Amino acid sequence: MLHTLRAASYAATLAWRHLREEPARAPLLALRVLPSPLRRAVRGAAARGGPLGRAYARADAGDAAGAARTARRACAGAPPRTAARMAAFALAVRDTALADELAAALPPGRRRASLERRSALLSGRAVAAGPSASEPVRPPSLTVARGRRTVRDGAVNGGRSAQIGGRVLHLVTNALPHTNAGYTQRTHRIAVAQRGAGWEPHVATRVGHPVSAGVPDARPRVLVDGVAYHRLVPWRAPAGAGAELRAGVRLAGALADRLDPQVLHAASNHRNGRLALELGRARGLPVVYEVRGFLEESWLSRDPSRSPADAFYQAERAQETACMLGADLVVTLGAAMRADIAARGVPEERILVVPNAVDEAFLEPLPDGAPVRRGLGIAPDAFVAGTTTSCYGYEGLDTLLEAVAVLRGRGTDAHALIVGDGPELPALRRRAAEAGLEGAAHFTGRVGADRVRAHHAALDVFAVPRRDERVCRLVTPLKPVEAMAGGLPVVASDLPALRELVEPGGAGALVPPEDAGALADLLGALAGDAGERARLGARARAAVGRDRTWAAAAERYSTAYRSFTDLRPV
Repeated sequence: MLHTLRAASYAATLAWRHLREEPARAPLLALRVLPSPLRRAVRGAAARGGPLGRAYARADAGDAAGAARTARRACAGAPPRTAARMAAFALAVRDTALADELAAALPPGRRRASLERRSALLSGRAVAAGPSASEPVRPPSLTVARGRRTVRDGAVNGGRSAQIGGRVLHLVTNALPHTNAGYTQRTHRIAVAQRGAGWEPHVATRVGHPVSAGVPDARPRVLVDGVAYHRLVPWRAPAGAGAELRAGVRLAGALADRLDPQVLHAASNHRNGRLALELGRARGLPVVYEVRGFLEESWLSRDPSRSPADAFYQAERAQETACMLGADLVVTLGAAMRADIAARGVPEERILVVPNAVDEAFLEPLPDGAPVRRGLGIAPDAFVAGTTTSCYGYEGLDTLLEAVAVLRGRGTDAHALIVGDGPELPALRRRAAEAGLEGAAHFTGRVGADRVRAHHAALDVFAVPRRDERVCRLVTPLKPVEAMAGGLPVVASDLPALRELVEPGGAGALVPPEDAGALADLLGALAGDAGERARLGARARAAVGRDRTWAAAAERYSTAYRSFTDLRPV
């Protein structure tokens, strides 16, 4: 009962803070929690109302351009109050360019200054007050011996000598069972594999999760496949990054005191890393910081108006680098990421690569793909290229749609299958319709983890058509590894991080990024050569089975943990 009251209090203070700071966003949030039929009905009623209601309805339907047109038209010759409301709407839908345009038409004063400040924060031109990116992150007190630690062939050597137990506390952003994504799957598979190797892993999620994500689950601890997940939910939602860090130190510190872990293992971003470093410093514990992506690069890729010179980018990069420098060991996913981390000043001997991997069950033959094809209306002998992914612009899924349209224009019965959800999904649906792919482009939305391999089985080729952006050149994704394990050939953009997966002559083939013609040529060649697809798929499965299983990853972590703490499995 106490936990339920705590979660309710946290949710209420969080909702009040959001309403007070950004009331114009409330209608969008309210629409998103409604059941689909009711949501459509409310959206339809709003569309028949005034300009503001029509703008909200179009935004909720994914028609960002239509919403912007509605807002502009409403402001033509309107009083300042209307322009201010529409600028606030633009901020609510995260269209900062439109907000700046509408705010600029307001007379100088407090209302205009407030809108411009909020737009600067949302766009990244300014950053809110919080823990200083320039303030050094204090490393754990035991790191006086750090210089004697080195990483060689996946092992860390040197450090103190004391026989202690094998308990590890992972600090992460979100987790199963409520958030199912590549990040949460990696966390869970690492923990399950560590349990299988004899360790005792515990996972603590960021302050407020899952209540902060709108999930009314008040349990302080849940078990998933035998792994303990701990929730850190305070009575009141922290106001700002500094307050969140203090709440995390208090709540995670109490958890650490109960569990008595011997290693703190934080996964990006820096909010988790900084918390781990504060706890490690206070308790004399070693800290592993696992860099699963460069979130400032992901942020940069989502809006062409953003720049590395923006304050948000600079602050995020500085805080990430500070956590890397402060940790005893930095873990990352691939060679390209390792090179970037080393370029920030982290000694190479303190960087360990543990690539994305799969459970050994993924290496089993794929199930029959016919049921999925029948459900989607795809003929048994059609050629299907597709992917399982999150629908962001940098994934380049529009290039895949264009390539499939080219193939169909050449007479090939080609289909695109995109499994996943994300902000670009409505735009991709429109793009498919414009390309004449009705009945040939299939969008399933998010599917359960237990259904992923069934959708793999419906594919002939797994496509990774990522754009030539810095985040794509650096970060190696998990999803193609899962597809490779099932024996699917991979066609990917020729970028450094993807070359690590799909070497020429290996598990698949590479094409220039954002080149729909080249992608169509390669897919066309594979469509007509089932034998080559089988050969590439067999190489893919063998490559994953050789060094990309979670059991192999757990052994790498074990070697690293033991070497600087003399940990042993319990």
